[in-house]
Amino acid sequence: MSPGGFGDLGPINWLVVRAMSLATGTENAHIFATLGRSKGLFRGWLHFSSRMMPFGELSRRETEMIIIRVAHLRGCDYELDHHRRLGAKAGLDADAIDRVIEGPDALWGDRERTLLLAAGELVADRDLSDQTWDALRRHLTERQAIAFTLLVGQYDSLATTIGVLRVQRDGFAR
Repeated sequence: MSPGGFGDLGPINWLVVRAMSLATGTENAHIFATLGRSKGLFRGWLHFSSRMMPFGELSRRETEMIIIRVAHLRGCDYELDHHRRLGAKAGLDADAIDRVIEGPDALWGDRERTLLLAAGELVADRDLSDQTWDALRRHLTERQAIAFTLLVGQYDSLATTIGVLRVQRDGFAR
């Protein structure tokens, strides 16, 4: 599906897409211009999505680690393109991003290893083993554990949406 223009998006969504494109450093953020075709659903999704990132319960650095891991596991280059950039802004250098992609056993501390392990298990199995859940709960409050589960689900679902709708990768503005 191609990104929508003003006539497809309507004035409100078109303005939102313009603002989001500027914020992400793209000429036209294709994910927003494509999902914006759904009118009010798009704005509801944006609100929900923003509660995962950037206004989530986990640190921005951990949030980006989880998103990058999910994007890698799902083979979603669109998400990887954006979240490599956002991860760098959140304090992940190129080596750390490479280690996120490598996985939970790539020289992480217990907390980061557990987050990456749990993200991978959720993507693969749509569930967490009792052992992984117990490990995750050692590091996260109840509220953070719920937010973690929703974050992984959000970006897993977004990877599906991007793939099914054939959302074109963005060109980044200089």
